[in-house]
Amino acid sequence: TALTEAHGDTHAADAAEDFCRRVRVMAGEHGEVVKPIGDAVMVRCDDAAAAVRLGLRIVGEFCGEHGSLPVRVGMHTGPAIERGGDYYGATVNVAARIAALAAGGEVLLSEQTAAAAGRADGFDLRHHGMHALRNVAEPVAVLRAVAPGEPSAGLDVDPVCRMVVDPGQAAGVLEHEGRRYRFCSIECAGVFARDPARHAL
Repeated sequence: TALTEAHGDTHAADAAEDFCRRVRVMAGEHGEVVKPIGDAVMVRCDDAAAAVRLGLRIVGEFCGEHGSLPVRVGMHTGPAIERGGDYYGATVNVAARIAALAAGGEVLLSEQTAAAAGRADGFDLRHHGMHALRNVAEPVAVLRAVAPGEPSAGLDVDPVCRMVVDPGQAAGVLEHEGRRYRFCSIECAGVFARDPARHAL
């Protein structure tokens, strides 16, 4: 929504289409793209460790690019009902709720996915706490997957269009209430300057 408001429908549609296409390629032999859902993609994997590595690859590639979507990933492991190439059930619902918890650049997973992945190479797991998920009866233990050597600093995200900003390619920098904001374009910087309280993160 923020991207559409800032840069228009065509730019947002192109970004979503590019995201879906690239995730389909990245999933490759490790998983299948079940369906795109607007600017999101539902992916099914048979192997939990491969799913975590795929999630980290996706956020790593997108969140490292100036002007890309600040991708977030959530996953859960369990049975699901397949109907006509789509999947339904509590497992799917919990995965969607966990994805909604994630911030840009985060890969979050349930305790069940962590247990299924075991002590796999290529990522570390950190506790993210117990979370009450909407319409889920019991709180869910959530972990965050991180690539080895991942920096602790969060992403720079344009507060107007919510796209990733490479500090070296920022079109502008403004400070508001002691926080520094970087922008993908002069237009976004101008929108922020006119009403910073509306866009401040």
